[in-house]
Amino acid sequence: MGCCLHFCRTNGTSKQPNSQLGEVNLKLFSLKELKVATEDFFLGNKIGEGGFGPVYKVANLDGTNVAIKVLSSQSTQGATEFLSEITAISDIVHENLVKLYGVCIERKSRILVYNYLENNSLAQILLGANRSNIQLNWRTRCKICIGVARGLAFLHEEVEPHIIHRDIKASNILVDKDFTPKISDFGLAKLLPPNATHVSTRVAGTTGYLAPEYAIRGQVTRKSDVYSFGVLLLEIISGRSHTNTRLPDEDHFLLDRTWALYEQGELERIIDATLSDDLDTEEACRFLKIGLMCTQDEATLRPSMSTVLNMLNGLKDVDSIKISTPGLISDFTQLKVGRKKANEFALSSSSATSNDESSGNPTHPSITFTAIVDRE
Repeated sequence: MGCCLHFCRTNGTSKQPNSQLGEVNLKLFSLKELKVATEDFFLGNKIGEGGFGPVYKVANLDGTNVAIKVLSSQSTQGATEFLSEITAISDIVHENLVKLYGVCIERKSRILVYNYLENNSLAQILLGANRSNIQLNWRTRCKICIGVARGLAFLHEEVEPHIIHRDIKASNILVDKDFTPKISDFGLAKLLPPNATHVSTRVAGTTGYLAPEYAIRGQVTRKSDVYSFGVLLLEIISGRSHTNTRLPDEDHFLLDRTWALYEQGELERIIDATLSDDLDTEEACRFLKIGLMCTQDEATLRPSMSTVLNMLNGLKDVDSIKISTPGLISDFTQLKVGRKKANEFALSSSSATSNDESSGNPTHPSITFTAIVDRE
């Protein structure tokens, strides 16, 4: 069954709690309107599940499609403060950023309305078993890589204050009918409660995109986004997801495999085999090297996004730059296993100590394990 949304709430004219918010540039929708439009958020209208909540497709009465994102994390901000943050995000306009169209702030609901993009996400048209029938040739992939870099460079260096995305991944790169990429979910991290774990790593399982300093220590900087972009770049060139456990062991993790081939001087082997007619192998290998530069383990060695953009456009030399070892996903996995065993040992030691104390037996010197909060 089709559903439609009539855009009638503009410039703060909505009744209900939205009417208390004053004059704004966004369209304001009531919860009732959005429930009717989505058939009470009917599962059949759901088109995805982002790190911040489910997304529904709705058709407007004039034929325009919109995407409705229901934020899954409850914000501690009041309606006026929340709207202030959202308005600031809506004022950020760039060709490679998704445009926020409207918002619903009613009771505990926090719902965002975006313009819908025809080709959906990069994850759906390029990666995974359920990929669409759209074939992305080499020139289109170049356009997407450069467009995402432009959008990120804009957020990192031109927007004041600078915005760290925190969740760059294929499902957050939407593509319009002309295959122009648009970064979604930028700026939303500020809307989470101060004590909330970043939901994307827990809900969407995007460990493969996380920089080591973020995954292990929870430290987030612009260079964390650069790392995530580097992984995305490798995915676009290879046509493979960052992790695929159905492949042989040495191929489980795309970054690990790409680095191994780089050290062997055989980078071309990771390029998507479906690319043919317009493939520029030399350019593809240059893009792969840029991806490896972005994913270096030491954050200070990663280039800024403006430098990455110049590299992608051929304005800055790549071959003369030494690339150090990336923060490999397999290393994260081993760390987690080791950390889990350490925690289990700590718990068993604590239990044994407790038993010894209750029985009156002398205890051994205690061993202290420093816990690293897992962001998943």
